[in-house]
Amino acid sequence: MKDFRENITAGSLADRALFHLKYSRGKDLHAATSFDKMWCFSHALRDMAVDGFIATQRTYLAKDVRRVNYISMEYLIGKMCENNILALGITDIADEAIKALDITTEEILAHDVEAGLGNGGLGRLAACYLDSLATQELPAFGYGIRYEHGIFCQEFENGWQRERPDEWLARGYPWELIRPEYTLPVLIYGHVKKNLIPGRGAEDVWEGWEMFEAVPYDIPIIGYEVNTVNMLRLWKSQPAEGFRLDIFNQGDYVRAVEEKNWAENVTKVLYPSDYTYAGKELRLIQEYFLASCSVRDIIRRYRKTHSSFDRFAEKNAIQLNDTHPTLAVVELMRILHDEEGIPWEKAWDITVNTFCYTNHTLLAEALEKWTVDLMQRVLPRHTQIIFEINHRFLQKVELDFPGDGDLLRKVSLVEEGPHKQICMANLCVVASGKVNGVSALHSELLRKNTMPEFNKIYPGKFCNVTNGITHRRWLLKANPELSALITEKIGEDWKKDLSLLEGFEKFAKDKDVQIRFMEIKKANKQNLCKTIQKLIGECVSPDSLFDVQIKRLHMYKRQLLNAMHIIHLYQKIKENPKIQMQPRTFVFAAKAAPAYLIAKSVIKLINTLSEVINNDIDVADRIKVVFLPDYNVSLAEKIIPAADVSEQISTAGLEASGTGNMKLSLNGALTVGTWDGANIEIAQHVGEDNIFIFGHRTEDLAELRRKGYKSQSYVDKSKGLQKVIEAIRDNAFDPSQPDLFKDLYNDLTMHGDHYFYLADFDQYVECQEKVSKLYADETAWAEKAILNVARMGWFSSDRSIQDYCDGIWHIERTPIKPSEDVD
Repeated sequence: MKDFRENITAGSLADRALFHLKYSRGKDLHAATSFDKMWCFSHALRDMAVDGFIATQRTYLAKDVRRVNYISMEYLIGKMCENNILALGITDIADEAIKALDITTEEILAHDVEAGLGNGGLGRLAACYLDSLATQELPAFGYGIRYEHGIFCQEFENGWQRERPDEWLARGYPWELIRPEYTLPVLIYGHVKKNLIPGRGAEDVWEGWEMFEAVPYDIPIIGYEVNTVNMLRLWKSQPAEGFRLDIFNQGDYVRAVEEKNWAENVTKVLYPSDYTYAGKELRLIQEYFLASCSVRDIIRRYRKTHSSFDRFAEKNAIQLNDTHPTLAVVELMRILHDEEGIPWEKAWDITVNTFCYTNHTLLAEALEKWTVDLMQRVLPRHTQIIFEINHRFLQKVELDFPGDGDLLRKVSLVEEGPHKQICMANLCVVASGKVNGVSALHSELLRKNTMPEFNKIYPGKFCNVTNGITHRRWLLKANPELSALITEKIGEDWKKDLSLLEGFEKFAKDKDVQIRFMEIKKANKQNLCKTIQKLIGECVSPDSLFDVQIKRLHMYKRQLLNAMHIIHLYQKIKENPKIQMQPRTFVFAAKAAPAYLIAKSVIKLINTLSEVINNDIDVADRIKVVFLPDYNVSLAEKIIPAADVSEQISTAGLEASGTGNMKLSLNGALTVGTWDGANIEIAQHVGEDNIFIFGHRTEDLAELRRKGYKSQSYVDKSKGLQKVIEAIRDNAFDPSQPDLFKDLYNDLTMHGDHYFYLADFDQYVECQEKVSKLYADETAWAEKAILNVARMGWFSSDRSIQDYCDGIWHIERTPIKPSEDVD
């Protein structure tokens, strides 16, 4: 059967690009800038995928398939041009077509736009899952928000993080298709009153609301070498009435656009700061905005082929990616019960059989709660519905577990106290058919420690799906030379089935493969050296060990522990400038939330260390510290293939899974990690001899807490730790500002060392000494690195998606025929 991709030739692609250059950009080749050429070529690629996109949607509709609707606040999709070329299988064709534009492929890719739709692992996981859903030919839709400014662009000013808007949409985004015909109303505020409905009695009616609108933009998600092209639908907010000409003509120019500005603020930025009441309100509205328009769009699509809601849950699974989209549960209940007149019990049955929830954290502060006062102000009818859900749920719990008041208090959706709060994670559990964690340990802790009461009430509801990554972006695209070596040795099939990567294991001891593997690693390090030089002007040696920690800046992820080790090494050099030491380049990249002040102090400390250590002649390049600004997918694609060591050093029991650990290991970095999250499963697959595990385990830390953790005791018995702590306390790196890092010192000592830095420090230092010793043996290091690559097949997002299909969603593969007729 002819594949739609077979219609793509270098000539047709070049012609389409030139067409867009003339008719979309209004230019010819002589006048076109390199950005124009990127834009028109991207449009040409998008056009080529439209046949698959149309055939996919037509097939889903004609076959009335069961679909999964994935709702997430974040999608860290990265740049799309090269990824789409790879998915379409037209690398050589694209290179040839680009020549007609009088530009190189590298120049085209340099101008590609990185969408500002996410911040960290949550968004990158969602992007990997969309890729796997399309590649596995599964009926799926992604729903998110089209943020105008994303999270923020990070700059460093005197070592401190400074935020500025991410203007990723300033010149447009070539991959999206606007769908104004599917614009939806979104209602907030107002009040609820009783109305007498003929034949139905007195019912609660939501009135006096304010309305704004949601406009959808679609981004095609192209499956790898298949005909399936799914979609990611992003919602942009706009006013229902944008410009008040009558008010403008009265001279009140500010008030004339007041409604426009207010409505557009909803999708201005990802995660508006919630340190003010107004910020909390905006964030709640933003979450409801995503939930409401996504649910309404799912219903609109369902109604194309169904006149009643009897089969809604049969035809739709809605996956909540963390608690942010929780209000989708309440919105579906409101629509079914209030608008469609479906009795409560039936509406609730449909809802529970539709929704599934992925929990991504065990941190209490990350399990969202909204005050009842705020919820009633913004969503009065939804608040009523939540209280009714809670009332009926607690009644059932009381019947099943009579007299257990403590159980009722712990599982209630409403937390009592001076300010009543609605617990969104509890609502997700009650309203979902399945609840999954994202690593074996995380899922176990979720059941036993975080939500044991719910596990008691709902035996069998909790399950595990360990996260995965798409090797198509993180190996094929990010590390083409290593991919080529693997293909040379084991053939092409691993590109579609990563489990076949195990065939590469037999080459781990092959001297020729080891040499070539390390040559590829060094070439990747040389490329990263150029990036470092370009971004921060620092020269680093590719012959040094590249020690990498790249992830969201949070105290439980313990970038500060890494910095403490660097201080320890620096102090050893200052004490004995002639000491022999394995040269290391420490590479950091991370963003701290704008209001997370202590995390910003960690960034300042690392940048201070960089300034001092990199310019100290005693160090003699044995240590280099670099903190690369504005971490994103594109920067990760440069860092990960170059990494020798992957720092995964979170406090045990607090990292749900992690996916950076998987990407780095897949590219041949050896993990230094705690027994936490997916580190455990990585150790089990690659072998504990091929990973460096240190530190107290979850059960050890629980015992320390139970006995009363005394952090100072670890300082008292470790001279090295004592010196490090004193250096932070006194800011030994810049004596002119002695109190600069007192907040970090106090957090480690006076405030109880909540994340057990001091308890794990000596073990961490000892572990790093083992790393240095092994790295000196290039043959042994190469063997372990190759084994890491070969044994990472299980961590494919394709496997994760199959786990979801088998245990949660129960959706089936639906191959797409590119022909006009659909059976």
